[in-house]
Amino acid sequence: MNNNIKYHFSWDLLGDLTTGRPNLGPLVRLEVYRLMMFTLRDTLEREVGTEASDRIFYRAGNLAGQEFFRHVIKDAPNLSVFVNAVKEALKTMNIGILRVEKADPEKGAFIFTVSEDVDCSGLPELGFGVCTYDEGFIAGLMEGFTGKKFRVKEVDCWCTGDRTCRFTIDLIE
Repeated sequence: MNNNIKYHFSWDLLGDLTTGRPNLGPLVRLEVYRLMMFTLRDTLEREVGTEASDRIFYRAGNLAGQEFFRHVIKDAPNLSVFVNAVKEALKTMNIGILRVEKADPEKGAFIFTVSEDVDCSGLPELGFGVCTYDEGFIAGLMEGFTGKKFRVKEVDCWCTGDRTCRFTIDLIE
């Protein structure tokens, strides 16, 4: 790991929103979030290519998922508590509506869906999924909960004509 990076992530970088935004509060319009995400994605692809951009977005999502687990979910003694806590947090924060379609904890295989996904719901059909960051985020959540690594792949997306994002989740052995 490079210890000389300028913006090493810390939960403190989210700031004190009560002090910093006493009038506007913690919310911002979805268009602003997507403007940042897709201009960053465009710039990365131009600079380092699509494959490297996918790896970067996945890794960033993974880090976010682990930190989200550590600071928002915090503790989950079992899968049911974990899933319910994630569902509630994602809905409360207007990130999306999580549903578990399949859960095989013994094999480490799951299918999650996220409806009204902050990253893609309402976007035009593009012929490819755009939720690479979400893949990493879910992998990071799962790693935070289990301490094990998972591979997450989006198999359905709003941008491929589906109306929910569907992710396969598999334990990496």
